[in-house]
Order: sequence, then C-alpha cells, then structure tokens
Amino acid sequence: MNRRLLSSLVLGVAMAATSALTVALTPSPKAVQAEASFSLEAMIPARFGAWRIDPHIVPLTPNPEQQGVLEKIYDQTLSRTYVDDAGRRVMLSIAYGGDQSKALQLHLPEVCYVAQGFQLVSDGSDRLSTPYGVLPVQRLVARQQERNEPITYWITIGEHATRSGIERKLRRLAYGLSGEIPDGILVRVSSITNDEPAAWRQHDRFIAELLAALGAAERARLIGNGAG
Repeated sequence: MNRRLLSSLVLGVAMAATSALTVALTPSPKAVQAEASFSLEAMIPARFGAWRIDPHIVPLTPNPEQQGVLEKIYDQTLSRTYVDDAGRRVMLSIAYGGDQSKALQLHLPEVCYVAQGFQLVSDGSDRLSTPYGVLPVQRLVARQQERNEPITYWITIGEHATRSGIERKLRRLAYGLSGEIPDGILVRVSSITNDEPAAWRQHDRFIAELLAALGAAERARLIGNGAG
C-alpha cells in the first residue's frame, strides 16, 4: 500500500469518526417531551398546609425587556403570593423550560433582582432536608431601599435538583453527552422581612408543605428524582 493511499484511508477514517462523534454529542429531544403537557397553574394547589393564595400581593415581576427574553426561554411561569392564618406571607415563582440546551444562568434570581435595581446583600448555598431527599438550595438576600427580601431557590435539570454554577453546567453537559435535551425548572420562594433567620425557617416550612401536597409525579417535576 503506497503512502498516498494510506493517508487517504487515515483521513477518511478520521472524518467518519468526527462525524459520528458530532452526531453522538448533538442533543436530541428526550422521550419525556412526548408526555402529555402539564400546567403549572393546575399543578400547584391554591391551598395546602397552612397556606392559601393572597390575591392582593403580586411577587416581583420582571420589567418589559426582561419579560420578553423570559418568554423566549420559558414555556410556563407562575407567580403567586400565599398567606397563612397568622398573616405571614410567602411569594412563590416558578419558571419551566422544556428545552434546557441553552443555559438558565442569565435568568437566575441573582441576575434578575440586580437588573431591577436591587442590591445583592448575601448569597450562599444550603441543603434543605425533606422527606423526599436533600434539596440543594441557594439562599439570597436582595435589598432595594426599605424592601429587604430573603430568597430561597433551586433548579431542577431533568431528573436532578442541582446547585447553580458549575454543578448545573456539569449536569447539562452530562445530559448532552447522553444525547438528551433536559427540561428545567426554577423554583423561587421569598418573603419581605428584616428577620432573615425567621424567613429561612418560614421558607423551609412552606416548601415542605408544598411538596407534601403534591403527587409523586408533580413533586418529581419540582425536585427531580435524584435528590440525595
């Protein structure tokens, strides 16, 4: 076999391998996308535990420019305020996107609040124990003039709740390598108070009662199946 023919064969094999790898690494819609559609409005109960919807207070909403971007990224959003019998209020916001081949990072609360004039006072991670596993959450405090808003949120990519940052990127990469496009959901719980430790306890109680009120399939949409 002469050198020219050998070079041609090596080049052909390399091109074929590159093509195969490209196909393997190109995400395709996962099977769950074929499931019947769901509605956040219908999935999240109006009353659960000690909580009921308070229609008089609306959670922080994005400005028109941000809203336009979010509508392109997310398939569904939900924003509600709940109140208990003692008058304690918690704001709940959920954003769902069926195609998370694009990053959620530009639309995290850290970015959205600052973009609307808030100062990010603190930012840390925590692990929230639930009867359904340990939920990795972020704890933020955003402040604008007299409004001090403690925030608890988490992100679920596909079947796994995950922290923001590198862990979320690695989770998306793992799905990409498997040839699937995961869906994603961001759940944000917040309240307006200067007593931050009390806010975290209230958020934890609210989240626990919300998860307990959901069926297994609905709960998995919020926290995945891989909490641990």
